[in-house]
Amino acid sequence: MRLHRNLCFAVIDGLTQIFNDNQYADKVIQQLLKRDKRWGARDRAFVAETTYDIVRWKRLYAEIAEVKPPFDRDNLWRMFAVWATLKGIALPNWNYFEHTPTRKIKGRFDELSKIRKFRESIPDWLDNLGQAELGDAIWTHEIAALNEQANVILRVNTLKTTKEKLQSELFDIDIETEFLKGYPQALKLKERSNVFATEAFKKGWFEVQDASSQLVAELLNVQPGMRVVDACAGAGGKTLHMAALMENKGQIIAMDLYANKLNELKRRAKRNGVHNVETRVIDSTKVIKKLYDKADRVLIDAPCSGLGVLRRNPDAKWKLRPEFLDTIRNTQQNLLKQYSRMVKIGGQMVYATCSVLPSENKDQVETFLASEQGKGFKLIQEKNILAHQTGFDGFYMALLERKSK
Repeated sequence: MRLHRNLCFAVIDGLTQIFNDNQYADKVIQQLLKRDKRWGARDRAFVAETTYDIVRWKRLYAEIAEVKPPFDRDNLWRMFAVWATLKGIALPNWNYFEHTPTRKIKGRFDELSKIRKFRESIPDWLDNLGQAELGDAIWTHEIAALNEQANVILRVNTLKTTKEKLQSELFDIDIETEFLKGYPQALKLKERSNVFATEAFKKGWFEVQDASSQLVAELLNVQPGMRVVDACAGAGGKTLHMAALMENKGQIIAMDLYANKLNELKRRAKRNGVHNVETRVIDSTKVIKKLYDKADRVLIDAPCSGLGVLRRNPDAKWKLRPEFLDTIRNTQQNLLKQYSRMVKIGGQMVYATCSVLPSENKDQVETFLASEQGKGFKLIQEKNILAHQTGFDGFYMALLERKSK
């Protein structure tokens, strides 16, 4: 591979914003890809994948390059040189790469790869936490899987098409996919591609949604005609899935603290041909209290550490703080106790997170069931999904049924 100066500059600019200005990697890359209209698909792929790669392995590369944050541009070029050397890419004769110790880089990589926190490029506190909660062996496998590049998984919108029709339509434009056993609406791309530019996406035939995430709506067992509450709907990936499972019949009340997210949900719903969703901003407790004992199904897709989706958001490793976890665990328990009151007797609720930590998952459900608010509920089923076992995102989901008040 030959390195092109303008593409490498884009990567360095992006890393500056992510590491030093604390901006989100996905937003930064989205802007970088608009920098030069002359760039082709390969150019854009290089910028995106290289930036994500260096973000993912920041600690390892910084240690090898012998640089410490905050990273100035010279430091970032040294980290870039480490990335290129380990990828087997010949460094051009540029000033930034003068005196790069290629042999020393490979030797340091071999040495540091024996130590998990460097090999997997994670903060000390996160390594200690993962080991404490999951055990040494499982954590070793899991964090390695969470550092792999995620597959692109589509969820077919059954309101508009079928898996077979979508697969055929994409095949005609040289995008090959395969079915996934156990995931009824999923198609996995064989090679990465910009599916958002396809006519099929514009027509609302699919959404991009990881296979593990697709299991959440399935577990809630929604049926046409039900009243369903998606209590932490966000931009509505699971809301839209439930609407399809309900065949657009019944009512889904999609709720969130943030109106901008619900506005995005409305746009997506229009594209998907979904018209049984009503959005409500949670601007006071009254919004929740009005629905006490009235929902057949409630989904609590709770805010969490996001450790199960590190493959998609590698910069989260560097933004996450131990004190945030303490705060979010309290939030999760409060949501369970408050939002569960919307479930009517005989109704069901799913509590879900995209975390792999038992303290955010199983422990939260057990604490809720032992509480005054949870005494009328019974655990029906739970799924603890680990990335190293499935190849998809780490997730947790528990189905509970309300038996009495």
